[in-house]
Amino acid sequence: MIANITSGRSTRHLITYLYGPGRANEHTDPHLVASWDGFAPDPGRDPDVRAAKQQLTQALDLRVNQARQKGRDTKQHVWHCSVRAAPEDRTLSDEEWADIARRVVAATGIAPEGDPDGCRWVAVRHADDHIHIAATTVRGDLRNEKHWNDFLTADRELEAVEKDYSLHRIARGDRTAAQRPTRAEQEKARRTGRSQTARERLRGTVRTTVAAASSQEEFISLLDANDDVLVEVQRFPSGDVRGYKVALASDTNAAGEPVWFSGSKLAPDLSYPKIHERLTAIDKPAPHRQANPWHQATATLERIPRRLDQGDDDASQAHLAALGETLDALTLIAPKDLRPGLHQSATMFERATRSRIRSDHDKTRALRSAMRAILRQPAPKDGAALAMLLDAALLAVIAAARWHEKRHHQQQAIAARQAAAPLRDVYEQAAATPLAALAERKPPHTTTARHADLIRQSLPGHADRIINSPAWEALTTALTDAQTVGHDPGRLLQQAADQRTLDDAHSPAKVLVWRIHRMSQRPAPSPRARAAQARTTTRPRSTHQVEAPREATPHTAAHRPGAQRRR
Repeated sequence: MIANITSGRSTRHLITYLYGPGRANEHTDPHLVASWDGFAPDPGRDPDVRAAKQQLTQALDLRVNQARQKGRDTKQHVWHCSVRAAPEDRTLSDEEWADIARRVVAATGIAPEGDPDGCRWVAVRHADDHIHIAATTVRGDLRNEKHWNDFLTADRELEAVEKDYSLHRIARGDRTAAQRPTRAEQEKARRTGRSQTARERLRGTVRTTVAAASSQEEFISLLDANDDVLVEVQRFPSGDVRGYKVALASDTNAAGEPVWFSGSKLAPDLSYPKIHERLTAIDKPAPHRQANPWHQATATLERIPRRLDQGDDDASQAHLAALGETLDALTLIAPKDLRPGLHQSATMFERATRSRIRSDHDKTRALRSAMRAILRQPAPKDGAALAMLLDAALLAVIAAARWHEKRHHQQQAIAARQAAAPLRDVYEQAAATPLAALAERKPPHTTTARHADLIRQSLPGHADRIINSPAWEALTTALTDAQTVGHDPGRLLQQAADQRTLDDAHSPAKVLVWRIHRMSQRPAPSPRARAAQARTTTRPRSTHQVEAPREATPHTAAHRPGAQRRR
C-alpha cells in the first residue's frame, strides 16, 4: 500500500476532480467513505451533485476563509493524499478504507486522534483499489498545520496497515530513489510513440556519460557533443561550474521551448556536486604503467564481495556506486548483440547504487581508473576478457543484494536481484565462444584425470559440480596452459578458491576457468620462488591467520634445523 501526497491552493478544483469522470473516465461511483466529523455532504450520493459539491467545498474551506479574514497566509492550503492498495490485495470495504483514512490523517498530523482543532478532511473512493484524502490545512485555532515529513509518517502508518489487514507488504524506500516520471510525462511519451519518458532517457544518457568521463570538464564536453541532448551550464562568478541542466532536443513544451531537467531532478546522485565528488576519485594513469586494465578491473570486481563483508559501510556503498558505473560503461563497449541485456541490467541495478549511507569514493579509485582505461583502448578480440569481467560483475551484483538485505534496504535489494538475471544471460552469451575455444584444445585423458584428482584434493566441497560441469573441458585446458608456462596448477586452484567465493557462483567451473586463465598470464615464478612457496606450503598454518607467501629472513632462518645464528 503506497501513498502519494501533493499540495495545492484550490479546494474547489480538487473536489471537482474527485467527483468528476477522471482524466480517462476511470472514476466510477465516486462517494465519501469518511470525513472529519462523519457528517460532511457527499456529492456522490446526493441527487443535486453540483449543490453538494459547493456545500462540501464551503465546509472544507470554512477555517481557510476565517484565517484569510484575519490576514493569515493560506496560499497552499490544500492537502491531497491518494492511498493505493497493491494489485495482489483483496478488495477492501468502505468501512476498512474509512479506518485507513483516519489512521493516515492522524499519523501525518492533519487530524490527530482526539484533537478537536484538527484539520477538516474527507476521504473519497471511486475505485476498488484506492482512495483520495482531501484536507484543508488550517486548524480550528486558525493556525496552519505544518504536517512535516507527512510522506514518511504516512508510509510508516501504511506499513502497519499492511500488517494489521494482512495485505501485501511492499518494499519501502529510503527517499534515495530517482524521481518517477509524472503522469503528464508518461502520457506525452505515449502520444509521441516513445517507450521512455524524456526524464528516463536523459537519466540513462547522463549516467553513461558519467561512467565514460574522467574529469568534470570531460563530462560537460561529452554531454555537449551528444546531438540529442541540449546542455546548459550554470557557473559561479569565479567561472567554476555550479550546476547543469539538460533537455532532449526533440522534447518541447506548448510554447516550443525545451523541457529542462537539472541533474538532481534526474536522480540524487546526478547532481553536479555528486558527480564532481565521483570524478575526482579517479587516478590519472602513470605513463610507465603497462598493466592490463581488463585484468585490473576484473580483479577489483572480484574483491567487492569480500569488501562488502568487512563492515566499512561507507566504502561498501562506494563500491556499489562504482559497480553501477561499470555496468553503465560496459553498455558502451560490449558487442552490439549484448548491449540490450547489459542496458537492462544496468538500469535495474541503478536503484541499488544509492542509499542513505554516504559513499567513500576514494576507496574505488582502482576500479574507476581501470574502467576509464578500458573505454579508451580497443577491446580484445577473443572475448575472454569481457567474459571474465562479466563473471566478476555478476558475483558482485549478487553480493550487493545480500549486503542491502542485511541493512533492510528493501528496494535496493530487489533491484540488485532483478539486475542479476539479465546480467547472467549476457555473461552466458559472452562466455560461449571463448569457452568453446578452450574446450576444443582439451588435453589428453591422462592429463584430464590428473586435473580431476587435483580438484578433488583442493576443492572437495565443489569437486563433483566442477568435474561434471559443461565447462570442465575448458577448465582442464586452462590448467594445462598454466602448467605449460611454468605455473603450479594446484597452487593456482587454491589461490582462485581463496580469493573468490564459489558458494554464490552459478558455475564454479566457469569461475575457475577465468580466474586461472587470467592468473596464468602473469609471469611464472622462478625456481627459487617456487622453492620458497613449497617451504611455505609445508609449514603448519595458524588457525587465526592467513599466511601469505614470504621469503626467508634471518629471523625465520634461525629457527630452521641446522641453521646457525649470526652474532
